Amino acid sequence: MRAAMAAAEVGDDVLDRDPTMRELEIRVAGMLGATDALWTPSGSMGNLIALMHHLGRGESFLAPAGAHVLDNELGTAAWLAGGMPRPLEHDAGPGKVSPAAVRRAAAGGVGPYHALHTTLLCLENTHNAAGGTVTAPDEHAAVVAAARGAKLTVHLDGARLWHAAVALGVPPGALTVGVDTVQVCLSKGLGAPVGSVVAGSAEFVANARRLRKMLGGGVRQGGVLAAAGLVALDRIDRLSEDHDRARTLAAGLRERGWDAAVPQTNIVLVAVADLAGTLQRFEAAGVRAGPMAGQVRLMTHADLTDADIATALSRIGPVDGTAGRTDGRRSPVRPGRR
Repeated sequence: MRAAMAAAEVGDDVLDRDPTMRELEIRVAGMLGATDALWTPSGSMGNLIALMHHLGRGESFLAPAGAHVLDNELGTAAWLAGGMPRPLEHDAGPGKVSPAAVRRAAAGGVGPYHALHTTLLCLENTHNAAGGTVTAPDEHAAVVAAARGAKLTVHLDGARLWHAAVALGVPPGALTVGVDTVQVCLSKGLGAPVGSVVAGSAEFVANARRLRKMLGGGVRQGGVLAAAGLVALDRIDRLSEDHDRARTLAAGLRERGWDAAVPQTNIVLVAVADLAGTLQRFEAAGVRAGPMAGQVRLMTHADLTDADIATALSRIGPVDGTAGRTDGRRSPVRPGRR
């Protein structure tokens, strides 16, 4: 990846486009079934650009509770995009909302001129704070159809869409059908140091390029960064190894008495009674972990081997004291990091 970055053909992406950046955008657009795409420095900026494009000031948008656009983007959906967030409970499984819930919420956002009008649905696949849960193509299609029936536009935060596609054994485009815009990340498990891509219609991308400039996201010799993204896209199939290791890690933790959920992708959530104490214990043992939705989050990624998983399990050891005991109930979705 570093060699590709060093050898990249570059231009001025702010003025007349960078050839390597453009190659990346065209490739991603094709993978997602979109007409065009635009590179952004981060997934948060890509999401914000989509919301700024879709929302009028004072309009509201729907999103599953705990979604990244709700809890982890510093309120920019309201602050900069001018939209009022309306979280939806996960009534169709962790990280998922049902078509009926979308129809009910959309109906509540229709009324006289002084009522708050709902115009947008934001989905997330995989849902990060729910533990990397996956929405299948049929589930996605049903929810999007409900949004369409309610005259909502749809944006998909697909920062970890690659993980969902690999877990389901489908191409990424099968998980974007019917959406107006989608954002995908090149660093979430793919190994690029920076960058996301937001995709949609040609009209959207033309406006998105202006919005990116307004937000300070234009770069000059962007091909240096885009080259890393192109290499990252060649690594998508490797994500299955991370998923396998996550399942191995979770199974090993359960064998040692920990309350570890069975992961669908590469996020392992462990419910504990003493979150701070457990994180300190893991850190002292040389195992890097973090908080997520009131639980301990462990991630498997490209830099880990099977031997590393075995080492981590050995260092963590069995539950003792109160650190790993719970009352059997998992915490609700709360803010967390990807």
